[in-house]
Amino acid sequence: MKIGTPLSKTATKVMLLGCGELGKEVIIALQRLGVEVIGVDRYANAPGHQVAHRAYVIDMTNATELKALIEKEKPDLVVPEIEAIATDMLAKIEAEKLATVIPTARATQLTMNREGIRCLAAEELGLATSKYAFAESLEELKTAIDSGIGFPCIVKPVMSSSGKGQSTINNEGDIQTAWNYAISGARVATTRIIVEEKINFDYEITLLTVRALNKEGDMETRFCDPIGHIQQQGDYVESWQPQQMNATVLKKAQHIAKAVTDNLGGRGLFGVELFIKGNEVYFSEVSPRPHDTGMVTMITQYQNEFELHARAILGLPVSTSLRTAGASAVIYGGVEKQGIEFENIDKALAIPQTDIRLFGKPEAFVKRRMGVALAYADSTDTAREYAKKAAGVVKTR
Repeated sequence: MKIGTPLSKTATKVMLLGCGELGKEVIIALQRLGVEVIGVDRYANAPGHQVAHRAYVIDMTNATELKALIEKEKPDLVVPEIEAIATDMLAKIEAEKLATVIPTARATQLTMNREGIRCLAAEELGLATSKYAFAESLEELKTAIDSGIGFPCIVKPVMSSSGKGQSTINNEGDIQTAWNYAISGARVATTRIIVEEKINFDYEITLLTVRALNKEGDMETRFCDPIGHIQQQGDYVESWQPQQMNATVLKKAQHIAKAVTDNLGGRGLFGVELFIKGNEVYFSEVSPRPHDTGMVTMITQYQNEFELHARAILGLPVSTSLRTAGASAVIYGGVEKQGIEFENIDKALAIPQTDIRLFGKPEAFVKRRMGVALAYADSTDTAREYAKKAAGVVKTR
């Protein structure tokens, strides 16, 4: 593997489609390896824009606009970081060999749409999942619930991220509100949703799974220690690593993660979400890129999830070794305003064994994720206490 010099004719060029907080960290990791990075997002001054060599604002769901930019920049790799992308065009880009799509165009198409990945896992691979159905109207949603999904159940757009459009239906009176919210939260204009049985799981994990070349140049699958997390309406608020689980259950989780990622193929890091109930493991979702719950690895691992992704996509060996137990907790915007200020950073960092990441998003919303507090300790319980305390100290205005 050779890496050239940025901003020269020898440059190794990577185009990131999506420049939020996760994309920003991927860009930093790539630049530390001497890669020239082009950041693309739907709005100006996104976090990743602030650190990329060049930044563009385009409608990534517009196939013509997306292809024109790829033809202009001629990147070696195109790395999707969000769902709202013209994935059919990525398949054409790959077929025409204009660039390598990470992990593959097919993987991007399947995982950007909950219908594709759920059908792959449950119907093609035969993995355990919750009961599910798809609906394109309120009446179809009601029929699906009456026909076996039952109450309580969870409704999501087939294309969304960070919990947007997700809600729980506890009784018939919730159906209309949940339908309206799902449609409003979709990443693209669609009326198609997925409704799932709500599993009364013991806990849920993210199993970061890396497909990378080893030092002999052969493809290997490696797993990070499992990450436990708490979500509210599908959006993570707290995560910790490692999540304690018995060896039998962990082996089942790794088997499921490998089965899914082997089928998707390509190189890179995948965030595989799983539900654990007793000794049973249920597949939920997979993201073909760093995962928000995996931000905890910035304090727990020798190579965090962003460094693992950067190394893997470049064809470099990786290490998933854990350095210490740790935790993360979200810092919210708290207000709806552009150009907010953060207060008490000094007080937050005075809490033992903590760190802070502020993402630099230009506009805050009350429940928009604007930063994360990190902490390490001898146990995840102590680390969680430190991280939540640090996040709570930070105030916005």
